[in-house]
Amino acid sequence: MRTRAALVAAVFSAFAIAGCSRGGDAAGPGAQMPPPEVGVVTLQAGDVALTRDLVGRLAPFRSADVRARVPGVLQKRAYEEGSDVREGQLLFVIDPAPLQAALAQSRGALAQAQANYANARAGADRARGLLPQKFVSQADYDNALAAERTAAAAVQAAKAAVQAADINLGYASVRAPIAGRAGQQRVTEGALVGQGDATLLTTVDQIDPLYVNFSLSVSELEQVRAAQSDGGEARVQVFLQDGTPYPHAGSVDFSGDVVDPATGAIALRARIPNPDRSLLPGTYVSLRATLGQLHGVYRVPQAAVQRDAQGAYVLAVGQDGKVVRKDIATDQAQGNDWVVRSGVAAGDRVIVSGLQRAQPGQPAKPVPAQAAAPGDAPAPATPANGG
Repeated sequence: MRTRAALVAAVFSAFAIAGCSRGGDAAGPGAQMPPPEVGVVTLQAGDVALTRDLVGRLAPFRSADVRARVPGVLQKRAYEEGSDVREGQLLFVIDPAPLQAALAQSRGALAQAQANYANARAGADRARGLLPQKFVSQADYDNALAAERTAAAAVQAAKAAVQAADINLGYASVRAPIAGRAGQQRVTEGALVGQGDATLLTTVDQIDPLYVNFSLSVSELEQVRAAQSDGGEARVQVFLQDGTPYPHAGSVDFSGDVVDPATGAIALRARIPNPDRSLLPGTYVSLRATLGQLHGVYRVPQAAVQRDAQGAYVLAVGQDGKVVRKDIATDQAQGNDWVVRSGVAAGDRVIVSGLQRAQPGQPAKPVPAQAAAPGDAPAPATPANGG
């Protein structure tokens, strides 16, 4: 039994020695691990459109209140509520009878003034003929001329009264001041309107095109002005409620120069075509405003951007082959990239894949990101607003 136990112990000792010998031969004395392989992209400066995702509110291009400009009883509504009307189309009829009577009275007064003028002119003409023979005194002559002038002025006043009465009679037919969509009737037939004030009857809104009103913070104003230094037109893309882009792009046509003290923002406005009338005034919409071009910036894949307590940063492989950290300032997201305005330089090799194996100060083997190993999935994108 002792001999058998000694034999078993000798066999286990031999296996242990052999294992140690093979391990030492595999590693070798002083052997080092190769640097990890990471996928990189090489940055180059370029121009990128300055865009902002905002919220705006649609407003009519033009809006006109239709009011009763003469007093009277509303007789008839001549349009369909909510329909599109032409400029000058008849909308309401106010009882014209009193206005017609006023016009007839003004015409009678004009006829009387014209008759008086004819008599005064005849008297003045006689005085002109008799004055050289001294058949009339100078005082009678002057009185005849004064009567002629007074009668002529009365004719002019009567003509003006006829014109005013004719205009008022025209106001009995209330017409659309602009082309657009006529709203709901505000006053029913039979109501007395225009007594003391211009009664609101309805409103006509021109909804093709439309305005979209939005605002921009003061902190972004200088950047926008710099981006527009090349004179490019600012554009706006509206998105519908389901997130689909509206097929017609708009252009910014107004930028305010006064800061709203309540919001600290600048008011802007864009004009949006609306040929099919699918957009309605008063609606809040999401929009993407392209406000110019950012020059000399870098597009960094979102997979490369990380964030910690110090802010946004990327890892890059330096010229010495070691990983370095670069703190960056991001401006906006564009597609799958972040637009970076500072913190990196042209030619930097930013690590996109294999980030879990890269450590600042340690060596790494950079390869183009497209050629990275299949197992090197990109790290998830980390929000980096404002860097």
